[in-house]
Amino acid sequence: MKTRYIDLIDQTYEFPQNEFTLDGANQLCFHGVEMMQLIKTYGTPLKFTYLPKIGENIQMAKKWFARAIQEHDYPASYNYCYCTKSSHFKHVLDKALENDIHIETSSAFDIEIVEELKKSGKIDKDTYILCNGFKRDRYIQNITRLINSGHKKCIPIIDNYEELDLLQNGISENFEIGIRIASEEEPKFEFYTSRLGIGYKNIVPFYQSKISENGRIKLKMLHFFINTGIRDTAYYWNELTKCLKVYIDLKAMCPSLDSLNIGGGFPIKNSLAFDYDYQYMVSEIINQIKSACDEAGIEPPHIFTEFGSFTVGESGGAIYQVLYQKQQNDREKWNMIDSSFITTLPDTWAINKKFIMMAINRWEDRYERVLLGGLTCDSDDYYNSEQHTNAIYLPKYDKDKPLYVGFFNTGAYQESIGGYGGLQHCLIPQPRHILIDRTKDGAVTTKILSEQQGSGVFLDLLGYRDKKEVGPFSEEIATLGNPVYSNHLQN
Repeated sequence: MKTRYIDLIDQTYEFPQNEFTLDGANQLCFHGVEMMQLIKTYGTPLKFTYLPKIGENIQMAKKWFARAIQEHDYPASYNYCYCTKSSHFKHVLDKALENDIHIETSSAFDIEIVEELKKSGKIDKDTYILCNGFKRDRYIQNITRLINSGHKKCIPIIDNYEELDLLQNGISENFEIGIRIASEEEPKFEFYTSRLGIGYKNIVPFYQSKISENGRIKLKMLHFFINTGIRDTAYYWNELTKCLKVYIDLKAMCPSLDSLNIGGGFPIKNSLAFDYDYQYMVSEIINQIKSACDEAGIEPPHIFTEFGSFTVGESGGAIYQVLYQKQQNDREKWNMIDSSFITTLPDTWAINKKFIMMAINRWEDRYERVLLGGLTCDSDDYYNSEQHTNAIYLPKYDKDKPLYVGFFNTGAYQESIGGYGGLQHCLIPQPRHILIDRTKDGAVTTKILSEQQGSGVFLDLLGYRDKKEVGPFSEEIATLGNPVYSNHLQN
């Protein structure tokens, strides 16, 4: 009878996989990085970002679109934009921008990040800056400053009728804009139409009344996005068809319109059983756009995407130690981790999001069914189900044999939603966070982005001390195998 954890994984999934393998001691590796070695070096709880994955995903998407464009003899270009709200960190933007991409922004401070990137030479005047979101004074002012400075490829995407006048009042020269379509949501949603953008039926009248005779403004782009993302469903294809009808109607009266932004929405792997045919979806999107335009007798548009989670999500991970097991009744065993899900992986609590979860070590041991509990005194601080098994199975708890658990593909949104660097629920400290990269010859390098929060940070934020403590950031660099942190660890 096969009762070891390694047998469970082998029987349930195709394993190993591209990013998940085992080392010689049957301990987990992520993209060839030995997770137990990270633990030896840095301890737990620990968050990490594997930087090479960012570029890999960008290049894969570019290849899928290039193949589809060639397959369908599509006459226009493809432009990859990164949706910065997924992760604003400098190390993420620096790595993404190495791959000849553009940027989509969501709020006022995004533009100030763009200006810093321009100063450092990371982006230039040929980089598209697509400005989405509901725009208030600071955002409008920053957009106008960027355009007035000569960045002609900054394109505000109009979200409401008032924005056009606000932009005109601040921008000194002619400029280009886009319009966002307020898509209709799936029937299961609590509302029928997205709060973002302008309704399908109102876009053409808006263009005719406010833009067509305005000599200062050119409509360049139509923006389309739905909350459920790019999926092979009747709902998605129906919404894309409605979007294309608006594009075709606008193009007939607006020669400057030449671009269609289909937004983001590529899913990322949330299970070892994840199955999604990216190439098919890209090819079918290109095919439908070209077919609709050919039928209408118009030139197909340049394609823009705004992939956020797809760009950065699969680069992130979190590692915890199981501190203790509580047997609360005959059926439920609670494995208590050395951190909190609410603070470190807030999407597990806020939207019941599932991430890939596996044991890091002890794969040769027998397994048991458990629940995972966080350290806060909050009944919602737990994680109890994998995406497709509705249960968690881990090697059996043994107080004399430390057990470590990894959550993977956590790189999008978790730091910003969790309030990186700020107060945390029940004052559970934010974990140490490290960056993992590779040299040109493939060697693994690691660098501390931030240390685990100390009590002084919380006391300062809460107003108990007048003098500010030095922030939690560190430039310390470590090489795997040279411990900078001591932890009671057994393999």
